[in-house]
Amino acid sequence: MPPRPQYGTKAHVIAALDAEPSPETSPTVGVDCSEDPLCQQMLDWTGNGWLAESSFWLIVKPFRILLILLVALLIRWAVHRMIKRLVRTSTHTSVPTILKPLRERIPNAPTDPTAVVPERRRQRAEAIGSVLRSAVTAVVFSIAVLLVLSELNFNLAPLLASAGIAGVALGFGAQSLVKDVLSGVFMLLEDQYGVGDTVDLGEATGVVEAVGLRITTVRDGRGVLWYIRNGEIIRVGNKSQGWAMVIVDMPIGFAGVEEATAVMRAAAAEVAADPDLAAHFVEPPDVLGVEQITVDGAVIRTVAKTTSDGQFDVGRELRRRLSEALDTSGITARIAAGRMFPRPAAGNGEADNRGGAT
Repeated sequence: MPPRPQYGTKAHVIAALDAEPSPETSPTVGVDCSEDPLCQQMLDWTGNGWLAESSFWLIVKPFRILLILLVALLIRWAVHRMIKRLVRTSTHTSVPTILKPLRERIPNAPTDPTAVVPERRRQRAEAIGSVLRSAVTAVVFSIAVLLVLSELNFNLAPLLASAGIAGVALGFGAQSLVKDVLSGVFMLLEDQYGVGDTVDLGEATGVVEAVGLRITTVRDGRGVLWYIRNGEIIRVGNKSQGWAMVIVDMPIGFAGVEEATAVMRAAAAEVAADPDLAAHFVEPPDVLGVEQITVDGAVIRTVAKTTSDGQFDVGRELRRRLSEALDTSGITARIAAGRMFPRPAAGNGEADNRGGAT
């Protein structure tokens, strides 16, 4: 028979129990304090692993998240302040290159005092500043959210991979939208046109009523309002930037060129001396001379360099004064007398083949 177990005294039992290793308090949080200085310091101070690891979640993690948010707000405030200062200085002489129109970035480009409009530049700078501030806010807080999720032990690899796939899909599905927005941003940076400008965009020609990052609104001469996507604008003809050239071609028939030129120069000088129009002239009007020869005689060209705002008023008045001057001098009558028109049929039914002057 196997020997029966022998039970010792009570002292022997207590000694056996004391000899068995007691289970240590295992951490319930699952954080290695050796990787964090604050957790290790708490462990050294208290000697309690659970309290040290709990302090990691109650103190360290919230402190890091708060620090990330504060740094993000600080960066956003600093960049926004820099953008606002950039916008404020845009109406001064020393303008950063990024805010200068494209024609002003060319070295040794001729400057025209009528080409720079402070209010126009201020509006353009405000629009660019708004776009930049929105972009900075989106980028900074996107990075901050990713860092906060990382602090909460979220696995960011699947999230970033999904975001990359979604970005590629969005890029393929919204190519026209991205193209329109990018074209709008470059249009603002290069100051191609602005509200109130008279532009030729190909299909539509008229006055710009609104400019956005995706859509430009133009009202033509008939009152039709055109909505044009910025990505579809291939070329831009701006009739309101800087100065304009008014060109008037007047026929004089077979009258004397010297006589007609003298009459037209006197009329053009009167237009330039008009107090209501004098401020619109950049250079005095000039009668260049014979531009072309037609079957009706010579055509004399007159040009005038004006401001962009006054080109239409100057053009109308210049045509009116030149027409009146030619009529007063009798040159217009000689043009009409030199033209031949067919006579109507004779009363007896036979056609009158004799030509006649009218």
